[in-house]
Amino acid sequence: MISGNDINLIETALPIETQAETEHTLYAEPLWHGKYFTVTNSMINAWVVVLIVIVLSLVIKKNLKKIPSGIQNYAEVVVEGALNMADSVTGSRAKTLKFFPICFALFVFILLNNWLGILPGVGSIGFNLAEDGRKVFVPLFRGGTADLNTTLALALIAVIGSNLAGAVFTGTWNYFNKFINIKAFLAIPKKIFKDPTIILVNPIKAFVGIVEIIGEIAKVASLSFRLFGNIFAGEVLLASMAALFAFFIPIPFMFLEIIVGIIQALIFAVLTLVYLTIATTKEEH
Repeated sequence: MISGNDINLIETALPIETQAETEHTLYAEPLWHGKYFTVTNSMINAWVVVLIVIVLSLVIKKNLKKIPSGIQNYAEVVVEGALNMADSVTGSRAKTLKFFPICFALFVFILLNNWLGILPGVGSIGFNLAEDGRKVFVPLFRGGTADLNTTLALALIAVIGSNLAGAVFTGTWNYFNKFINIKAFLAIPKKIFKDPTIILVNPIKAFVGIVEIIGEIAKVASLSFRLFGNIFAGEVLLASMAALFAFFIPIPFMFLEIIVGIIQALIFAVLTLVYLTIATTKEEH
């Protein structure tokens, strides 16, 4: 995965700590530069997660039974619990069934990325590169959600998807006027003689649309930075603990990160469901 120009810069890193500097960078380290895109270590982890999801889906689908047993039992319990939780957000099982596949897929993808990031070997298996006259250790694997590019992409999917769903469910024209309220200005000449206050009220309604646009941008920033910050900070914490205390002490922190991984995946999925629910609810409702 390394170009020919870099081969002479790579050395075996055993033990790594004695041969190269180990850095926790905010950006994902590139492993291979292609013609049209760059493969990073976080991308490798994301591909592994996709492969795991595909294999699990095929295994569960192949062994589906009317009377569940084994892994199907656990899968049905998880899905049923998730559906009930989603119902409490949407208020409707019909609406839940429309949005559940998207939100649950995001939950599973984020959860597996969070957990893979704390597995032994992730962040510690790699190679040394010479950079600015010094040797720098580049890990082969990095948690997918510990890369801001990944969390930003997920946030864009959630926010843009909710807006597209809103346009489909409430009508493109009505949804467009949520942000640029042309209807408010068009109504002024028709109602100004019956209700003179409309000349003050409707421009305020139009201004609220600008606030809505800012709010959508804020959603992207909130979703992406929250997930990235928590997972990246957790990986740095585990690496620091492992460097100070090689045995026993890091174990409680690993369990803590397992819980954090679940919570962050759940928060992202539930917020996506909330955005979808709000966007697809008509203004008068």
